[in-house]
Amino acid sequence: MRILQVMAGAERGGAETAFVDMCIALHESGAEQHVVTRPNDIRVPRLRAAGLPVTTLPFGGAIDILTPFMMKRIIKSYRPQIVQTWMSRAAAKTPPCRPGPSPHYLKICRLGGYYALKYFVGADYFTTITPGIRQYLINEGVSPEKIFHINNFADVDAPQTIFNRTDFQTPDGAPLLVTLGRLHQAKAFDTLIQAVAQVPGVHLWIGGEGPDREKLEHLIADLNLTDRVRLIGWVEDRAAFLRAGDICVFPSRYEPFGSVFVQAWAQDIPLITSNADGPRQYVHDGDDALVFPVDDIPALAAAIQKLAGNPDLQARLKHHGRIRFENEFTRDQCVKAYLNLYTELLNQSKIAA
Repeated sequence: MRILQVMAGAERGGAETAFVDMCIALHESGAEQHVVTRPNDIRVPRLRAAGLPVTTLPFGGAIDILTPFMMKRIIKSYRPQIVQTWMSRAAAKTPPCRPGPSPHYLKICRLGGYYALKYFVGADYFTTITPGIRQYLINEGVSPEKIFHINNFADVDAPQTIFNRTDFQTPDGAPLLVTLGRLHQAKAFDTLIQAVAQVPGVHLWIGGEGPDREKLEHLIADLNLTDRVRLIGWVEDRAAFLRAGDICVFPSRYEPFGSVFVQAWAQDIPLITSNADGPRQYVHDGDDALVFPVDDIPALAAAIQKLAGNPDLQARLKHHGRIRFENEFTRDQCVKAYLNLYTELLNQSKIAA
């Protein structure tokens, strides 16, 4: 089968990383794909290095007529059977299959958030990364038979780099918290920094870039935490970064899914997470994670204090988190689910190779 993968995407982000990971995983399984995305210095080279053909388009706003025009040409030339769009911009710029002599294909829109349905006109089917997003679509009037929930996956590749504590002035033996994400208010890194201020001796590394860097730098300085909190910058080797820490903290205010909690489980690091929408659909407090209410600084500080001083609890959370990962979030499970779905829908639709 021929699959056209389409994403506009920001410069960096979790959804963008998941997109690249999924395209490469499908490619390595033998699926034939062509990728269309915005020009980008991170994901485009990574996709091409993996052997995937990539076309770049602007994916601009309402006045961008080039992208939909070129999408029609790409579809006519490549003749995909599946066109998988990621998020709203790609869906809006990708034409549905029209009756007539043009190639026949299914437009399947993947939703990683609660997007307005006006962007998904012409979608034949939807995939969602959480049960909650699936229910949202049903509530908005989409037929349940057209919606399929498939979890994101996390890789367990061996680390390719080393994050040394000495490189970031972090003492050996000090409890080290690590977290990943865009430096954006939705990620609540300000809440995490304020909680760290209440737990003496604990150090924190934040891996990511984004618009809130300057605000977070000022907060760190105002709380006299420059010797304990480090903004590491964007992290490519997530496995190495997570394994450098003792505890992963995921403090998000708003998170439709939040792959960091799955990555923590995959990398055998105990997890503390907020009860943001995504994580609360999966985690079990006290079993595979410690859970605190969004923006509750004292509760987060108490969870950090509790877990940092309790090796037995750390071991239990790691063990149960690993089981959750292996049962629900592996690469093989995700790839198999997508390929089985594509095959089933193509057979139902009688779209020929």
